[in-house]
Amino acid sequence: MTEENQLRVLVVDDSAVIRELIAVNLELEGFLVVAASDGEAALRAVREFEPNVITLDVMMPRLDGIETARRLRSDPETEHVPIVMVTGRSSPADLERGRDVGVEAYLMKPFEPSELVEVIRRLAVNGRAG
Repeated sequence: MTEENQLRVLVVDDSAVIRELIAVNLELEGFLVVAASDGEAALRAVREFEPNVITLDVMMPRLDGIETARRLRSDPETEHVPIVMVTGRSSPADLERGRDVGVEAYLMKPFEPSELVEVIRRLAVNGRAG
């Protein structure tokens, strides 16, 4: 598959270990991956990389995942990109905050790599649910 045809995922997490784990699992499945260490870096990277899906951690320095998702949703150029929260934050309030900003899926850490790949593939192919 050529780079032009590959599905692209922007992986955003302040943990280098988690970024690498997600990236390796997606790359093994044929995805093209770019990583960012926080929300501010993600907002810069999204313009150039034009991902099909974004994974976001909730707890990050400088700009957290919820605020990053809110900004992505409020921008006409990125409002259509599906977002998967990959986080250890799983309280009902956390899930509601994610839904309120338009997150399509939530995966709890520690996650099953095969489930991550399945969710991202489905969203990359089907796009946002509306």
